[in-house]
Amino acid sequence: MHRHISFSSHREYRFYQGPIATCVANGIQAVNFLGDRFLRKYHSSAGIDELYRRSVDNAFSPQEAFLVTGAPHASAYYPRDFAWFYPDVLDPETIMDSEDAVRRVRLLEKSVRLMLEAVRADVVTTTIVPAGGDRYIGVNYFALPSDTLLGILAGLEQIIRADRRVSSFLAMAQGAHAGRLLLAEYREDLKKAILQLAGALQPFEDNGLTALLCDADAPRSAATDTRAERRRFVTNACVYATFVRGIRLGVIDQIELEALLGRALSQYKKELLGLFGKHGHIRHALDSSSEPGASSVALDFVNVQEGFWDLGEASERALFAATTDLILGEPRFRIHDTSHFLVSVDNPQTKMIHKIAAPAYQGRSCWPTFNVEFADRMLDYDEHSGTDTYRSCARDILQDIRTATETHGGYQELLSEKGLKYRTWAYQSAVAHSWFPRFLSVWRRAFGTPLLNRN
Repeated sequence: MHRHISFSSHREYRFYQGPIATCVANGIQAVNFLGDRFLRKYHSSAGIDELYRRSVDNAFSPQEAFLVTGAPHASAYYPRDFAWFYPDVLDPETIMDSEDAVRRVRLLEKSVRLMLEAVRADVVTTTIVPAGGDRYIGVNYFALPSDTLLGILAGLEQIIRADRRVSSFLAMAQGAHAGRLLLAEYREDLKKAILQLAGALQPFEDNGLTALLCDADAPRSAATDTRAERRRFVTNACVYATFVRGIRLGVIDQIELEALLGRALSQYKKELLGLFGKHGHIRHALDSSSEPGASSVALDFVNVQEGFWDLGEASERALFAATTDLILGEPRFRIHDTSHFLVSVDNPQTKMIHKIAAPAYQGRSCWPTFNVEFADRMLDYDEHSGTDTYRSCARDILQDIRTATETHGGYQELLSEKGLKYRTWAYQSAVAHSWFPRFLSVWRRAFGTPLLNRN
């Protein structure tokens, strides 16, 4: 099926879904991924300042129609990334100059508008694949999404809040104004989509513990989308974070949402923590056969910035610390002699395509960006507990990411368990240009000084 969408009176966009459209999207993606694997040109190692300037020029090029990660993902748009990987593209500390600020604001506004048009067309999918001209295909890799709306709300909120940061860039105020107009225009479409997400939750019971889950019967996709388990912590944490952002933006009324859930939002979260934290730490998936302990934990438990965790709550701090300590204390969780932490100690249950093409993609591999979020949550913990429990570890994580970035000639999507670029016969991880600003923001928080010399 397809729907006719207009961004303005001058352009009409079409969104397609369905089996035929999915086949076309799969073909486009296959050509792009395999082409990148065998045709990519390599960049040599360089200093962090030079690499960052190169990434900024690539990520926020005026020729881009949408904010993307980088090859091989650059032919498709991933709404979830705006929560997971792009939350600080408008942080003035990461912006090079006024021209860079203008390019970022314009690209973010275009990106969010396209995603909002997709929501209006009822195309809330994990991925939007351009199909030539103004045609786009909505496709789900590899299950229905849990965090697409979260990403859209995060991108919209980042624009709206652009003028709240101390900055001399005029583009920030202009961006905030554009964001408020977008919110007013698409508020009802977002509300409808959030209510649909809430209505899809199902009760799940485990030895007397009950909670509403988005994936009680079938897997849902999140940033770790190749993991095929059901009843995952991260997918349900993303749903909760979606509700919180929707309320904060005034998209949905909390009382109306709680009536649909049949419980207070605080109770909904308490039940999730009780279910996934019943062993004293956050278990990654209730559908997993792993015994409690390090083998049952995954690094994506850290969730997104301003997402699930409220480390001002003592009970949540205790669960976070217990899970963190399991990861820090398990040698199999890290690349040897580094503070690069793997997604999990074992490779997960995955779809057959990943077993063949990239078996460790979201298992025994290291994603620098998940490590950045891990470090940021550690800093949250120390801030709220009034201690320096994890600051040195957070700094070690960031230092090792800097070293890997300079060594490999760019900010990496992921590294192998040996600390090399993750590469298989079919797949090569991206140089994730647009993820770089988030690293700079967390570095400044951890060390108190900017990473780059922009003079």
